[in-house]
Amino acid sequence: MRLRDRRSFREPAVMIIPMIDIMFFLLVFFMISTLYMVHVKTMPVQLPQAVHAEQQARVSSVITLQKDGSLWLDDRAMKEADLLAAVQAEKEANPNFVVVIRADQSLDYGQVMVLMDHLKNAGITRFGLAAGGEQGQ
Repeated sequence: MRLRDRRSFREPAVMIIPMIDIMFFLLVFFMISTLYMVHVKTMPVQLPQAVHAEQQARVSSVITLQKDGSLWLDDRAMKEADLLAAVQAEKEANPNFVVVIRADQSLDYGQVMVLMDHLKNAGITRFGLAAGGEQGQ
């Protein structure tokens, strides 16, 4: 008893167009998701505006000084002594170590200067100050 004729079976075919669509969808998904991962390491702070601010490509660590005076190293809240010890250890491990200081615009200028002085005392000589551009951050 024969159910079907052998000539009625087709060769299996690989559908390439749906696979290309899925690959483009995944590419767009990962590109957009990585854009949101850029600011995950830092704490939100209201930066002062600067028209001629430059974006640095190589940043080793970001120190955030918030409105309430709390200090953050990348995404971890720290006391000043612990922060200076961690930064000093990074400097010893990497001679090209760079620190960017992000301070809230409502802070007293003296607090930022005290932090910079303590960083210099810890041996950190390469640091910069973050500023918001025209679009704000």
